[in-house]
Amino acid sequence: MTEENENWLNEELGQQSTHTDYEQLPSLKLTPNVVVELIIDFSKPFEKWSGEQAGKTIVKKIIPVTVNGTKMNWWVNVANPIYREILALGVAGINTVKVLQTGTQANTRYVIVK
Repeated sequence: MTEENENWLNEELGQQSTHTDYEQLPSLKLTPNVVVELIIDFSKPFEKWSGEQAGKTIVKKIIPVTVNGTKMNWWVNVANPIYREILALGVAGINTVKVLQTGTQANTRYVIVK
């Protein structure tokens, strides 16, 4: 192994965290163009995750939700407009919402269905 390989591998290991503060639950996987009803748990602040994706530093909030009786974590980028909407719903005392996903990956958009 070259010194260059060892350096980046050690740097990567140093950036990995084995400690997690959030409850380890299955991740919510929405299907494009399918409306899903979520019950959002606003009982405590959402946990934060930060890291890199596609060369950019991103911050996601880990939102605990229940879908059809199953507890899951919904990982939402704080830059996504849906995050602000979720916070506004919590302030309004609304914890059950219907969400529609359109697009995938970088083109993913979420809409609250009223």
